[in-house]
Amino acid sequence: MSDSKLRAGRHFLQIPGPSNVPDSVLRAMSQAVVDHRGPDFPELTFGILDQLKPVFNTAAPIIIFPSSGTGAWEAALVNVLSPGDKVLAFETGWFATLWKSMAEKLGVEVEWVEGDWRHGVDPTIVEEKLKADTTHNIRAVCVVHNETSTGATSRIGEIRQAIDAANHPALYLVDTISSLACVEYRHDDWKVDVTVSGSQKGLMLPPGLGFNAISEKALAESKSATTNVAYWSWQDMIENNANGVFPYTPATNLLYGLKEALRLLHAEGMDKVFSRHARLAEATRLAVETWGLENLCVVPEEYSNSLTAVIMPDGHDADVLRKIILDRFDMSLGTGLGKIKGKVFRIGHLGDFNELMLAGTLSGVEMGLGIAGIPHNKGGVSAALEFLAQE
Repeated sequence: MSDSKLRAGRHFLQIPGPSNVPDSVLRAMSQAVVDHRGPDFPELTFGILDQLKPVFNTAAPIIIFPSSGTGAWEAALVNVLSPGDKVLAFETGWFATLWKSMAEKLGVEVEWVEGDWRHGVDPTIVEEKLKADTTHNIRAVCVVHNETSTGATSRIGEIRQAIDAANHPALYLVDTISSLACVEYRHDDWKVDVTVSGSQKGLMLPPGLGFNAISEKALAESKSATTNVAYWSWQDMIENNANGVFPYTPATNLLYGLKEALRLLHAEGMDKVFSRHARLAEATRLAVETWGLENLCVVPEEYSNSLTAVIMPDGHDADVLRKIILDRFDMSLGTGLGKIKGKVFRIGHLGDFNELMLAGTLSGVEMGLGIAGIPHNKGGVSAALEFLAQE
């Protein structure tokens, strides 16, 4: 009896996360579960924490939670802030807005800078807002590095310069969930106090691990914060990690996968990982430009190397196009979120991804545009391939 849902070949998962998981990572996660209190487990913990440091570019403590990236956000907020504290945050897209909502639910006051979802955070506005805060009521600046909903990448180093120019003591909290291991990131050099990340994008794992990299300043602040913390406690994690263990059951098999993913990243070399992402992103943008379609992000310096969000022509629904491409070519593209639902589709080009995978992805998009009757110019795939064929 035939299965009408069976599809030959591989499914193209081209959403901007969860990203494709390498075969060797899947095999690593298939190992038998071991005793996380056993004598051999600390070797795994210490090795992972050591290999994570050059990915974050930090010598600071890095904490691994069994959680989504959203859990890692909450951990960052509850460890350094108290109810009634004020933060400065920016509307760069869907995920920045979710971070605002979470802070408010935790009793934190948010000074919210509205945005059009087409730009990253403007460092000049950061400086203006902090200089105006002469009583230093703002306890933290919250920024999404790469806004996964829009494909806009904020300039974290320049924002740090703006904070310093304002001579303001606010903590600097940065979400790198869709930027870590995709573009260069410097936790220490940019004096970030808490870097938040997740496992399911540049780190090439399934969802399930959340990360906090923590500066000495943030760790000191956490000791006076009054928010009740149990599961998300940095202190409990740091004390246990010093012995190579965790205060509660870790996601053991995801840690096996993380060890292998880190091996792959370092074997390729982080500089080569970043240049690969930049090259594939540029090829994608060339295809979009050739099609005559518009990138949602409007500032070239802020173009994302993790994903590209493409605006649909007026009168056409992005989700209709996505369904056609999924049904005809077994490829998933990212949907528009929030107020850009139906107006954009997102092409993920991050993680375990190469030239031929991008060629297939762009071919699926170009064929889908034609089938859907969406006005566009032919030749987007050819433009991308010509670029990729260059030395």
